[in-house]
Amino acid sequence: MTSTASMTKPPRENAPPPGATESLILAETDGAVGIIRFNRPKVLNALNPELMTQLADQLEAWDADDSLHVLLITGGDRAFAAGADIGDMAERSVVEMEQRNQFATWDRIRRVRKPIVAAVSGFALGGGCELMMMCDVVVASETAQIGQPEINLGVMPGAGGTQRLTRAVGKAVAMDMILTGRFMDAGEALQRGLVSRVVPPEHCYTEALKIARLMASKGPIALRIAKEAVNKAFESSLAEGVEYERKLFYMLFATDDQKEGMRAFVDKRRPKFEGK
Repeated sequence: MTSTASMTKPPRENAPPPGATESLILAETDGAVGIIRFNRPKVLNALNPELMTQLADQLEAWDADDSLHVLLITGGDRAFAAGADIGDMAERSVVEMEQRNQFATWDRIRRVRKPIVAAVSGFALGGGCELMMMCDVVVASETAQIGQPEINLGVMPGAGGTQRLTRAVGKAVAMDMILTGRFMDAGEALQRGLVSRVVPPEHCYTEALKIARLMASKGPIALRIAKEAVNKAFESSLAEGVEYERKLFYMLFATDDQKEGMRAFVDKRRPKFEGK
């Protein structure tokens, strides 16, 4: 279903008919923005393999859809996602976990090229924190509680938490959070650079959608390429990153969007990007 531009509440859809399998995510579009809402409120949106597969499938489908330029992920008021589904893993052996290869789904999400905005209210813990850190712009509610408390279960982060958290907040703070299991509130998360903005709870989703709409109004090719360039900064030296950025910058001059954007600036009008 396609919502109108006046939509201000998180996306909701009707319950499935009797006998149907309940979707663990709800998906709809708002103009050029694709919106996904987790749909496991009774377990605070715990991220089991089925949900992650549905999420990856939807994100990949929208990544290939030229009519959508930006993607948005949200949860509920109480929780963005309060971690992995512990009951699903508690009795599994190391062989079962290795054969299951559940993190392959996370790699699919990591490879999504379009920008992803997250609206985070309440708990973003364990896998929820790891998924949040995979998003490109994070709008946090003042109620947000962010952490990697796996140490309390006798394990450690396994979906990139030790790596992304350390890159985001530095070794000292990452060690503190991962080795003690403490939570970080929204104010500290903003101060540490873990989230992009903090807003009152009632404005979290609407602010995230506002940002997504603004981004979606930009040139879609430039959006994808700029995301790629920023991510490269985490995987290379400064010299290599700058050289990579420069090549991408020059490459954009082969696009119609570059011509339109610069002509519109000179003509003092709003550009009409077509993703070409």
